[in-house]
Amino acid sequence: MPPRSHRYITAVAIVAAALAAGPATLAAQDGVRTTPPPEPSKPFLAFGHSALTLGDSIVTLAREQLGKRYVFGGTSPRRGFDCSGLVKYIATALHIDIPRTARMQAQAGEAVAKDTSQLLPGDLVTFGRGSRISHIGIYVGNGRFIHASTKAGRVIETWLIRKPARGIKPWQGVRRLAMIDSSAVSQDDAIPFR
Repeated sequence: MPPRSHRYITAVAIVAAALAAGPATLAAQDGVRTTPPPEPSKPFLAFGHSALTLGDSIVTLAREQLGKRYVFGGTSPRRGFDCSGLVKYIATALHIDIPRTARMQAQAGEAVAKDTSQLLPGDLVTFGRGSRISHIGIYVGNGRFIHASTKAGRVIETWLIRKPARGIKPWQGVRRLAMIDSSAVSQDDAIPFR
């Protein structure tokens, strides 16, 4: 058997490589894409994630206040809280400018539908009779909220939807401090309902 030349071996290697890559090369030449298309740009995705993180930070700070005593006009963990003092304290800790009273806080941020499926952790939930808002709390997820309760005499976590009873003000509305561009956050990116 005659010795094979270097050119012959190189030519065989090239032909073998072409045959192995042939189907992919032919498909690419026919306009068939073999790699997935690039993801569409989501310019506000980082903002959406930071808004969700802000909501979680609000909840974390609210949970740290559980058990603190109720004091009318109170605005600190050491002295105690009233409902709007609790909200003001948490917002201030996160560098969010918000008014002091529940009535004025009920105008802060963006209005959200009064629908439990639309609520996100960190949303403010307002209570009162008629159009008068006189109580406020922080939604923490899973149908629950944290508030400084006059009846309990301390900061508590309780159900948002409760049976009507003496001393329990009806739920009136929702305000969102952490704004989210919902079109920028896909269902896979969103935090699940808790």
